Amino acid sequence: MPPVIAPAAVPPAAVSAPPAVVQKAKPAPHGWTTYTVRSGDNLSSIADRTGTTVGALVARNHLRDGGSRLSVGQHLSVPKTAAQARAEAARAKAAAAARAAAIRRATYVVRSGDTLSGIAARKGVSLAALLKANHLSTRSVIHIGQKVRIPGAGAASTARPAASAPTTATYTVRSGDTLSAIAARTKTPLGTLYKLNRLSARTVIHPGQHLRVRGTSASAARRASTTAYTVVSGDTLSGIAARKGVSLASLLKANHLSARTVIHVGQKLRVPSTAKPVSPSTNTFAGRTYPQATVSAANRNREALAARSVPSRTQTRAMIVATARRHGVDPTLALAVAWQESGWNQRQVSVANAIGVMQVIPSSGEWASQMVGRRLNLLNTQDNITAGVAILRSLTRSASNTDQAIAGYYQGLASVQKNGMYADTKSYVKAVKSHRGRM
Repeated sequence: MPPVIAPAAVPPAAVSAPPAVVQKAKPAPHGWTTYTVRSGDNLSSIADRTGTTVGALVARNHLRDGGSRLSVGQHLSVPKTAAQARAEAARAKAAAAARAAAIRRATYVVRSGDTLSGIAARKGVSLAALLKANHLSTRSVIHIGQKVRIPGAGAASTARPAASAPTTATYTVRSGDTLSAIAARTKTPLGTLYKLNRLSARTVIHPGQHLRVRGTSASAARRASTTAYTVVSGDTLSGIAARKGVSLASLLKANHLSARTVIHVGQKLRVPSTAKPVSPSTNTFAGRTYPQATVSAANRNREALAARSVPSRTQTRAMIVATARRHGVDPTLALAVAWQESGWNQRQVSVANAIGVMQVIPSSGEWASQMVGRRLNLLNTQDNITAGVAILRSLTRSASNTDQAIAGYYQGLASVQKNGMYADTKSYVKAVKSHRGRM
């Protein structure tokens, strides 16, 4: 009789498994927060770090790929830790306490003998603001224990006559200027000058920069009058301002423009009729008074440059760099000196008849012409830059160090070596070095 073969045991693995159960998000006892995926993260490490499970994260964040493809910067919802929950509760409690304190400060409980006008005076607010905040009138009767809302300072100020705002004028910074000198020249307290222009004692100013200084109502009225100007081909806002003898700031203000505004041919502009930089004397600059002949020559050069086409600041910068390299001068030094002198503006002419981008006076221009072997025209932008760079080259070769060379450009090297740097020269050197660090 053949042996009876028992049926083979079916391995457990061959038995149909029950359908997989998707793990639901594990309840977060302290709530949920957001986690931003970082480089090297995976779902397992995030689950360990936040005290939950991979399945819970998959379910909570509806990750179709099971979280196998996370990307840096991706936001996931993860359980809050107990510490996070405590910190949030503490912040919420502090905020609630602050709100309650603010409410207490803004609420006044009427006492015996109080009147609305007396409460307003005691709290430093206007009666009108107090009445408005509480929907009352001057005929309203208040009683002991009544709570009255005290408006903030802003509400109070609306009911008080506004103090007349001090009028201001515009001052254009010139080569060698310091904030203290400008304050003295324009009779503006130094603290007021800082406040009007949001400056500090460490602020570096540069030629061509416009500052607000204390003015008078009469000067403000004069600046209000304007004449019409029609933009022609080749015009720039700074060129129009120079040609019309007004500051760029006043021209921009009169037309509600900014320095970045693009103007077009045929556009109508309003030009302030008599706007001028504030100065006690048109012959005075950096504490020195110049002969009328020098001032007249400066005026003629200023008018000549106003009528000329000059390179843009970007073009001027490139010219300075190329010229400095050609003459063996560090371009950053030439750029910094030129920025301090004129803001890279060829139309800049000082009352001392310092001309153009490098602010070269005619006598220094003659010296520079001898050094380069040809006649230099300081009204020409390239020649002006060449003159200034040639002077810088001579100074850097003769001075003991770079600071002394920079000082020599402003004060004169012989004077610096004999007398040391004057206070305004030190400010000039500091400003140039600051510009150089940004070039």
